Amino acid sequence: MILDSEKFNGPAGSDVVVLIHGMGSAATAWKLIIPELTRHLTVFTLDLPGHGKTPMSISQAMDPRSMGDAVCETMSELGIEKFHLCGNSLGGWVGLEVAAKHSGRVLSFTGLAPAGLWLAPYTARYPGTALLRAIAKTTRPLTPVALRYEWGRKLGFADVSPLWRNLSYETCLDASLAMGAASGYFPAWDGMLKKRFDSPIPHSIPVTIVFGDSDNTLPASNCQERSVVPSHSKWFVIENCGHAPMWDHPTTVTRHILETTQSR
Repeated sequence: MILDSEKFNGPAGSDVVVLIHGMGSAATAWKLIIPELTRHLTVFTLDLPGHGKTPMSISQAMDPRSMGDAVCETMSELGIEKFHLCGNSLGGWVGLEVAAKHSGRVLSFTGLAPAGLWLAPYTARYPGTALLRAIAKTTRPLTPVALRYEWGRKLGFADVSPLWRNLSYETCLDASLAMGAASGYFPAWDGMLKKRFDSPIPHSIPVTIVFGDSDNTLPASNCQERSVVPSHSKWFVIENCGHAPMWDHPTTVTRHILETTQSR
């Protein structure tokens, strides 16, 4: 399956970095860091199956490794052989799978609160996920109005970001609309069940992992197992940061991405 993509041109001859969003999100999640990244790199954003502008296909396997194959297929269609990767949450797990299975194509990987870093795989969806998806879907027509009020932003984002009051209206609206429209949300959830990331990544690929110290979605207690990632990985924890570090601390995240891409 070819994923919908968008290109943001960097300097002539610059390396390519591919940004992969999380479950229930879309390529719009990367808006805050794209301007600075394009000063150094050519940026491609992708919408995973059933997210953003990519339709859901019943023939598309939704486990992270299969979606990683779809990412590589898409980049091949675009004529891009080698690229850097950065992924958030589920997109981070997808990126790890690409780096492991298609290592000859990956120049570096930066994971922002990547999923899959647990010792005991999940056997069922998080409690409440069905409710969150239902609320996002049924209230979609009201979202543009509700998010203009503090109570609306608190309801939607207080659990995602300790800095939810600082998130812009556009960031909140993009995220809410993406969740409401994500037909691939539950298929992606089910694609993660009974699995974790467990494949080797060559030492030749720089790997950076970034988590927020206030990540309630993938908490440190059971979702940030450092032994799962390659031993040569660099691991950073950002203070006062939630599950979407590119929203809470875009400057710091951009620096980590650029340092990783330049460390080859």
